Amino acid sequence: MRKLLNTLFVLTENSYLSLDGENVLISQDRTETARFPLHTLEGILCFSYGGASPALMGACAQRNVDLAFFTPRGRFLARSVGETSGNVLLRQQQFRAADDPGVSCRYAKGFLLGKVYNARWVLERATRDHPQRVPVDELKTRSGQLAAALSRIEEAITLEELRGIEGEAAQLYFGGFDHLILQQHEAFAFTRRTRRPPLDPVNALLSFAYALLARDCAAALTGVGLDPYVGFLHRPRPGRTSLALDLMEELRAVYADRFVLTCINHKTILPRHCVQQESGAVLLTDEGRRAFLQAWQLRKQQVIQHPFLGEKIPWGLVPYVQALLLARTLRGDLDRYPPFFWK
Repeated sequence: MRKLLNTLFVLTENSYLSLDGENVLISQDRTETARFPLHTLEGILCFSYGGASPALMGACAQRNVDLAFFTPRGRFLARSVGETSGNVLLRQQQFRAADDPGVSCRYAKGFLLGKVYNARWVLERATRDHPQRVPVDELKTRSGQLAAALSRIEEAITLEELRGIEGEAAQLYFGGFDHLILQQHEAFAFTRRTRRPPLDPVNALLSFAYALLARDCAAALTGVGLDPYVGFLHRPRPGRTSLALDLMEELRAVYADRFVLTCINHKTILPRHCVQQESGAVLLTDEGRRAFLQAWQLRKQQVIQHPFLGEKIPWGLVPYVQALLLARTLRGDLDRYPPFFWK
């Protein structure tokens, strides 16, 4: 169990939640493991199949405490809401912000500042950890250009301008990505980012990782009461979780890209795990998907220190914490959305 931002995260798979007086009681195999005063909580995110008692669900609804249920792997299942809920006000604020180009631009800046900062950090980390194996001068040059892009993002005043800067920054970053592949390079060479379909094994891995990350971000946003389909940088489009795509921007490089590099460099994924279709698309085999997903779940359990909260949390909770921070900002509890600046 973790308590962050007045939100209780229940992470043990077989935990059962119930109400004992004015306390949330958490038990496993009918043995109490923890309890928390309900009046101190604003939300409960439960990653357990054990469930919760009707009494607790009713108490949470009466007190406007968000109670959301996820699978242990992070897929959203349901939320418990009562007759009235403050989340409708949160969603109204989200919709108003999305309809205002100036406000949307402010939130989009936060997402892109995190994205470019973290992309620059990935390149800098390579020059520090592998100075004998990567072209340090080239990566340093690209890092400096990304640093200049951060200033341009701060000065941008329209979404169109931000998208242009983001596109240039992505080209700079991916232009040096091939140098970060230190093992199996012949089979996993990278030249450029291709999507729909991915045309080489590295792009196939990146696309799969982005799909998993987008799913986690959508689940996190839904769990805190936001509409994952109404975004700020990515405009609403039928069937697209635009706000989830917004939220994942700052996590792409440090969460998904570094994971893909680890899978290749540590030989978790091998050339036999990728197959090319007649159309030219490259896909993972069933064996490759299993290996990738197993490694993904292990990575989500690794503990890091959140740069804004200053607390240690598993990687897998990062999208949920960022969703909470975004909701806090929309409510007016924070002056500005704090992007995930990895250090």
